Amino acid sequence: MRGLIAKKLGMTQVFDDSGLVVPVTIIEAGPCMVTQIKTVENDGYDAVQVGYGDKKDKHATKPMKGHYKKASLSPKGVLAEFDAIPGYDYKMGQVFNASLFSKGDVVNVTGTSKGRGFSGVIKRHGFSKGPVTHGQREYLRAPGSIGQASDPSRVFKGMRMAGQYGNKKKTIESLSVVKVDLDNNQLFLKGSVPGSNNGIVIIKK
Repeated sequence: MRGLIAKKLGMTQVFDDSGLVVPVTIIEAGPCMVTQIKTVENDGYDAVQVGYGDKKDKHATKPMKGHYKKASLSPKGVLAEFDAIPGYDYKMGQVFNASLFSKGDVVNVTGTSKGRGFSGVIKRHGFSKGPVTHGQREYLRAPGSIGQASDPSRVFKGMRMAGQYGNKKKTIESLSVVKVDLDNNQLFLKGSVPGSNNGIVIIKK
């Protein structure tokens, strides 16, 4: 399989082979269980659907319970699809974990960035503050002009203004696997990944 559902545990630092300090993010990689195998004949494309984490039975809908029953599994908290490797014989209920990766692999990690609420242009876009003296009154953190009056007499699309900051799907590409801890089912990825601790992320090779 080409990826896993995982959980971000936090960040730390490790020493590499040359003695340099490397900032790493610790990821709990699975275990993910195969809940559905999609084929060209039945679904129009080849893919593997996996589930991660358990969900209480009372929180699962009847259709979802029936879906998991086909794989003889309890309801899962998160579902995701990954491209199937041609020729590999997948089994319903099969388990994948950190052993899918090895040291030196390059992966892409997708997660939901931290939500920072409704933020102004200084925090959201990095604008500079206005002058603090010489007639300045209440416009210290104001965005300034957002357009002209008579021509074009509108605000252009994409104008950087205050608004919702964060809480968006983000992908960080080309993160290298520094270490694989099979005993604890953890991956150590060089650099940072989106989201808060204990947030769900998708790792793809």
